[in-house]
Amino acid sequence: MDFRKASQAHVVPHFTKGTAWNAEDLIVIDHAEGCYVTDSEGKRYLDGLAGLFCTNLGHGRSDLAAEASKQMERMAFYPNWGFTHEPVSKAASMIADVAPGDLEDVFFVSSGSEAVESALKFARNYHVARGDEGRYKVISRKWSYHGTTIAALAVTGVPKFRKHFMPMLWDGPRHVRNTHGDTADALASAKAIEDMILAEGPETVALVIAEPVQNGRGCLVPPDGYWQELRRICDKYGVLLCADEVICSFGRLGHFFGSERFGVVPDMITFAKGVTSAYLPLGGVVVRRPLLEHIWESEVGLFNHGSTFGGHPVATAVAVANIQAMHDEQIMQHVRSHEDTMRAGFESLVERHDIVREVRGTGYFYALELMASRERGLDLSEPDALALQQGVLLSMCKEAGLLIRPDDRGATMLVFSPPLIADKAVFADMHAKADQVLTRAAAWLAGDR
Repeated sequence: MDFRKASQAHVVPHFTKGTAWNAEDLIVIDHAEGCYVTDSEGKRYLDGLAGLFCTNLGHGRSDLAAEASKQMERMAFYPNWGFTHEPVSKAASMIADVAPGDLEDVFFVSSGSEAVESALKFARNYHVARGDEGRYKVISRKWSYHGTTIAALAVTGVPKFRKHFMPMLWDGPRHVRNTHGDTADALASAKAIEDMILAEGPETVALVIAEPVQNGRGCLVPPDGYWQELRRICDKYGVLLCADEVICSFGRLGHFFGSERFGVVPDMITFAKGVTSAYLPLGGVVVRRPLLEHIWESEVGLFNHGSTFGGHPVATAVAVANIQAMHDEQIMQHVRSHEDTMRAGFESLVERHDIVREVRGTGYFYALELMASRERGLDLSEPDALALQQGVLLSMCKEAGLLIRPDDRGATMLVFSPPLIADKAVFADMHAKADQVLTRAAAWLAGDR
């Protein structure tokens, strides 16, 4: 079978234009090992995005595959509605052990979007249980990404994802400035959240949701004190605080949860992706025990939400094996001890390439923002930015054997997020391939097209 033609004939792609999907050079990924994937024609690529911020332990882990097979043979599926089983209890316990503070209870789903939907519903459920039925609004940040399902999309702050669906989106979300350009002295981005709470009326606001390091707009690391200020603001006005860690959890920032890196205990943390290193779909939301008890002890009596595959025995068995491997192989320590080397390589690229404005990020999560000329202070022209964003950069990356994300959310950027097992040799290869891409991009901007 010609898998390229079969896919083009029958598969509806995700976030991919028809012209790109139907192209003759559509890549068919055949196999993968460690930090690399190989296509059906034998070309090898560095997976510089860990699949999609998720293959944290790398590709080709036979131990995780074996755990999935073992659980399938024992019990492939039984729902988690009014029943429990060994894998889900183990996974929840292990997640609770590494979650900050009194975040001890886990509601499982199958994806990050579902995790955010669950957090939104939990916040509403909690406030109704307390008799605060007027609280339904959610404060998010501009350029934030929280998922594609309807409620999660409404909270998302990326205009292009929302525009076609605006009549379908609920009216609760409010979007304020993100941390880009903010400082520890000013904390203007935190003040924007408090100002919005006051403008809307604290009695109407249910939740503040934010990523520890925001992906949209290019790896925005918050200024010191930002998360502590969010915690203070939410406590003051009785608003729940959710850290959306679908990307940032399970080692991406050198901790099981990115909230730990920033010294905060939110009321909820959403997760997905790295919890199984993407070997099976799994997501969830961890909540503080007192919040859950308040719901159970109220007239409401339950978290009024559910999912057929939430807490799937095979997925949670893989999560158990994945988390244990992260402990055994000291993945968190590995990330923290190697992140400076990774960053130094990107800083060297900034110095060598006039078209790079800056590097942002932390842990194993970085973005290079591009411009026409840093020395001359020239931004990209609108036509050039659009061309780079809509295929030119991606073609250059493929040519270099580097699978990363050329990002257009708020700027023209290259985003890097390799598997957490990446070492100095992988960094050297990644930086060399990125150097090739930037050299080619500079030539393209200079007229070599």
